[in-house]
Amino acid sequence: MLTLFKLLLPALMPSWRFFKSVDPSPRVEWRLLASPSAAPAPWQEFRPRPQRLSPQAVAGRMLWNARWNESLFLVSCAERLTLAPTEHSLREILRRIAAELQRAQPPGALQPYLQFRLVFLDRGEDGQLIKAVTYQSEPYLMAALSAQAARAERAAA
Repeated sequence: MLTLFKLLLPALMPSWRFFKSVDPSPRVEWRLLASPSAAPAPWQEFRPRPQRLSPQAVAGRMLWNARWNESLFLVSCAERLTLAPTEHSLREILRRIAAELQRAQPPGALQPYLQFRLVFLDRGEDGQLIKAVTYQSEPYLMAALSAQAARAERAAA
């Protein structure tokens, strides 16, 4: 039993020395546009982190948190898009933002074009937050993104 505990402990309590450094991770912001040349709308953070979580929510998230796993995948795609852009990373970010917006927004509230950007937040030496935009996409037609998502779901099934 003690041997089993020794094997499980590193998995349950990982060492922070595993990482060489901890850098800020990119945040994804989005906006909807009426047309590619329309006046820009304000940027909105995609899946902002909650300000507070109840102890029950924290315990539940330790056991099952598919939404957070998907958010970590988006961070991975965003990092790849910043360092070495690929069509896959771009497509995955766009597809997931579009799917979430279509689920969350009432019918007819969506504008036809979606645009996103990647933002890094860091603290300067004076303690001020510094916001650096590292990538900004072109506007993409939401209907085309929905069609791509439907094809991807059919292929996965």
